[in-house]
Amino acid sequence: MPTNILQLHASAVRLSVTAVSAVRPDSLDRPTPCSEWRLRELLAHMTVQNLGFAAAVEGVEADWELGELGPDPVADYTAASARVVAAFEQVGALERLLDLPEISRTQLIPGSLAIRFHLVDSVVHAWDVSRSLGEQVELDPELGDAAYRIAAKVPDGETRLAPNAAFAPSLPSADSATQLDKIVSLLGRAPDWTSGVVARRRVSG
Repeated sequence: MPTNILQLHASAVRLSVTAVSAVRPDSLDRPTPCSEWRLRELLAHMTVQNLGFAAAVEGVEADWELGELGPDPVADYTAASARVVAAFEQVGALERLLDLPEISRTQLIPGSLAIRFHLVDSVVHAWDVSRSLGEQVELDPELGDAAYRIAAKVPDGETRLAPNAAFAPSLPSADSATQLDKIVSLLGRAPDWTSGVVARRRVSG
């Protein structure tokens, strides 16, 4: 079982890779819980985010603009995921100050905080992709605990109504809701969202 933030982060990224592995060319135009994006835009965003966080840790310039998907977007996402995990696992990465304009254009972000942002993003986007494909996500309890603690600290309120806000305003969730449902609710997703596609498998992590 994961016991530290590096292991938990790697587990979250693997969860997203497992979800993305089910994407097929004929599913790229499906809707997603990210209301303004089809699956192709979501996958492009996830790939750019992985490359951007990796570049920030490595100290090189990154292109944060969404581009067109390549001929094998699943392979591209898998490679970007491997790069970001390896970047954060470099010695001293968590102590570095990172330039992450997607989070702040005025402040550098400690690596120890950035990895937590990326962890919860990976979990939630795994859920987004899986729901778009009509699948279910099963979250490892330890990873779920970590993601919930991070999600609960994300500032809520009017800032989430701003253009290009990372998350929509939080939604209420019942005490009996699953841990994953509570996480996605905190980050503005409706846990009962469905694309209308019949579920085929469960994504575990």
